[in-house]
Amino acid sequence: MGFEKCHPAVNFIYFSAVIAGTILFNHPIFLLISYVCGFLYSIKRGGWKALAFNAVLIPLVAAFALYYINYNHFGVTVLRQNMIGNNMTVESLVYGFVLGVSAAGVLMWFSCIYSVFTTDKVVYLFGKVSPRLSLFLAILLRMVPRIKKEAKKINTAQRGIGRGANQGNIFQRLRNSIRILSMLITWTIDSLTLASESMRSRGSSLRGRKAFSIYRFDNRDRVYVVILFACLTLTMMAVMLKQTDILYDPRIIMTPITAMSCLFYAGYAVFCLMPMGLEVWTQYRFWKARKTL
Repeated sequence: MGFEKCHPAVNFIYFSAVIAGTILFNHPIFLLISYVCGFLYSIKRGGWKALAFNAVLIPLVAAFALYYINYNHFGVTVLRQNMIGNNMTVESLVYGFVLGVSAAGVLMWFSCIYSVFTTDKVVYLFGKVSPRLSLFLAILLRMVPRIKKEAKKINTAQRGIGRGANQGNIFQRLRNSIRILSMLITWTIDSLTLASESMRSRGSSLRGRKAFSIYRFDNRDRVYVVILFACLTLTMMAVMLKQTDILYDPRIIMTPITAMSCLFYAGYAVFCLMPMGLEVWTQYRFWKARKTL
């Protein structure tokens, strides 16, 4: 039983909180905890593809920090001057890394959301609140893998007549890619229209519509929610006690790290590691059960 087997409301609360924390916390320790946990959990969910995606993000973060330091010149600790004579400071470099790591962390957590949330969960969560939003999200989540498959089909068909995306010289490849993209856009619009009309004809947007669901909020979910809100409470205490505050302009000033700070860091780390811990514990219990047979 992985995190995807929990109640959809539990999944929604957790991912909303962890993404909000990744975006709002500029404190390097909190941000690093969120980044590392998102890195590990995305690999746990996606395997080698997720590892490759996460590895690509690392040089992009460094490139963004170098771009940021060249065009933002706050801070008092000067490293050097760029080609046009503007100061490049430590404060702007660190803040550029903070922004880049925050964006990379959000992308990794969203890849985890995509692997955990299914169309049924979206319909269950938003079907009664907003049927139209539920329909839109359900169709969108379903269309993403279909677009990938259709793009491969179109490219295979075009390769049969010598017009594949990797055939010919660079200008022919560009023209072939644009042609394939045009076909894919036309197919996507047509599929979205058909899916929308089909769902509307089934009464998906009617008020008071009831939908079948297999989800039940059981004791396992209750225990998970108790631990989740305990960690969130500890994190909110850190916010109220200014343990997440940090200044980057004109000088880097942060709250001194104390034993209480370490408690808050540990609580946030437990919160970010909860889904992965649940899946590792479940796999261990399954392995132990099979070993005893």
